[in-house]
Amino acid sequence: MSDDIMKMDNVIAIIMGGGQGKRLFPLTRVRSKPAVPIGGKYRLVDIPISNSLNSGIRRICVLTQFNSTSLHRHIHRAYPYEHFNQTSVELLAAEQTPSHMEWFQGTADAVRKHMPHYHLDGMDAVLVLSGDHLYRMDYRRIVKFHHEKNADVTIATVPVPKKEVSQFGILQIHPTGQITAFREKPSPSEKIHSYVIPQTIRHIFDLKGKPEAYLASMGVYVFKPNVLKDLLSGNEADFGKEVIPKAIKKFKAFGFVFSDYWRDIGTIRAFYDASIELTGPNPPFSFFSPNARIFTRPRFLPPSNIHEAHLKNVLMSEGCFLRGASVEDSVIGLRSIIREGTVIRRSVIMGNDFYEAESPIAPAVLGIGRNCVIENCILDKNVRIGNHVAIAGHHGCKDMDGENFYIRDGIVIIPKDAVIPDGTKI
Repeated sequence: MSDDIMKMDNVIAIIMGGGQGKRLFPLTRVRSKPAVPIGGKYRLVDIPISNSLNSGIRRICVLTQFNSTSLHRHIHRAYPYEHFNQTSVELLAAEQTPSHMEWFQGTADAVRKHMPHYHLDGMDAVLVLSGDHLYRMDYRRIVKFHHEKNADVTIATVPVPKKEVSQFGILQIHPTGQITAFREKPSPSEKIHSYVIPQTIRHIFDLKGKPEAYLASMGVYVFKPNVLKDLLSGNEADFGKEVIPKAIKKFKAFGFVFSDYWRDIGTIRAFYDASIELTGPNPPFSFFSPNARIFTRPRFLPPSNIHEAHLKNVLMSEGCFLRGASVEDSVIGLRSIIREGTVIRRSVIMGNDFYEAESPIAPAVLGIGRNCVIENCILDKNVRIGNHVAIAGHHGCKDMDGENFYIRDGIVIIPKDAVIPDGTKI
């Protein structure tokens, strides 16, 4: 497949932004999953929007429903209509109409109910994207592959080892690239050897690594507009569980193999691991890229102010204040305040939405106090951690919901706006 530029003027991107994200609770207690902060200053939804913009797509629709206020605010402020390039990021919220009185019943139902708003006449392809994955992808390549194969549906896939197949929908692919079967989260003990990636496909997409690998669906789909309309003419609610199996049986579906970094940010553990990976000297995913930038809301904050601090493998955002603190292998978000003597290791500090003057009568000041120890934690926005507080997670911790804290998979999460008094031990 050549790397000739694919024109994207007649391609529309539809991003799923309405997910409740129960497995990401409590990060989704007050926001939808695509609105969860990532990398200190971004939101998860910035990833598919930026990939679309970098791929030359000019019409982008974001479908929203659950806890959508912060997501709407972020998109309005980050992606205003750009007059010169005629680029639009349009929010399509769940709505009740005379023909549809109920809310979205799933990803496919969400796309179906907004069908009149897409104006697909004259469009060459419809790109359907998830709003909760971390990756950098040039969609021109998959759309070009889609047209070259004259596919009705093209599904982006990633190679995964056998031990991980139970986490994904696994696709069986013919050496020609056509998808012939689909298995939803099979057990590694099941007989799925016929789903191993054919050698021909490995050669076409220049795949490295172990020969026994399987193709997992990425949640990135390309449809012919009339095929998408046909597939959504019934009552199917979900793309992965219902629409894609139906498409494989009824239409010509092909698999496009993506071999770069991709993470499904679906659980607290996945979010935490992906975040800590960002802090390394050579991270598998980096926000630093001159040719494929990740965009977000501009905030015009001052530079971070750091005095007598020890920093090792830290991803730090703008507007932070650090005084005599030690931070290792951690993400430090916007406007974070960390005071003297505090030690932070392997943690995600999301920062603050505002600054405030310190008050002697406040139960705790904004940010992290003096002489604290924070390890294996996620601190959501606007938390107030008093002095001499110790919060540490580890793999032996049982999941639990406490007062102003949660533990999931050994990670301690302090929810947004929580206040942790002086001397607390968690």
